Amino acid sequence: MAKSTFFLCLNLCLVISAVTATYYQSLTPTLMGFREDKFTHLHFFFHDVVTGPNPSMVIVAEPNGKAKDALPFGTVVAMDDPLTAGPEPDSKLVGKAQGIYTSISQAEMGLMMVMTMAFTDGEFNGSTISVLARNMIMSEPVREMAIVGGTGAFRFARGYAQAKFHSVDFSKGDAIVEYDVFVNHY
Repeated sequence: MAKSTFFLCLNLCLVISAVTATYYQSLTPTLMGFREDKFTHLHFFFHDVVTGPNPSMVIVAEPNGKAKDALPFGTVVAMDDPLTAGPEPDSKLVGKAQGIYTSISQAEMGLMMVMTMAFTDGEFNGSTISVLARNMIMSEPVREMAIVGGTGAFRFARGYAQAKFHSVDFSKGDAIVEYDVFVNHY
């Protein structure tokens, strides 16, 4: 009788603990060691280079058949583009834009950008900003893209990036894009 009472109590305790157990906990930023929000503006240039001995972007998949567009619908591109302080290719390197973009529109030149901006200089060295957005490169002079996260100094990043062409060589496919990034972070 004592054994069965013990096992009954043990099973009851297990059931109660399983029912009341949670898989989450509400926290405040200060408990996690975060200070108040910061707002940072970054300005740099993105160099998307197709030509030369070391292109910074390559096509990894493209649709079957011949297309008249440079990036026909369905094309997937991998990039490892330099981010520099100025528009000149030899200006100070501040990071890399790494990721993929895909041609998403059959009617106009539009890209889906999945990109991490990895900073390699100064206060933000080792930190990243993640971008996920539609980029209508030919129909909008200034494009706005969502910042969906970050690491290091940009942990819990949110905000937006504005991109506009600084220069484009349509015959080669090379482009220098000016970025203004506005980011809220801890």
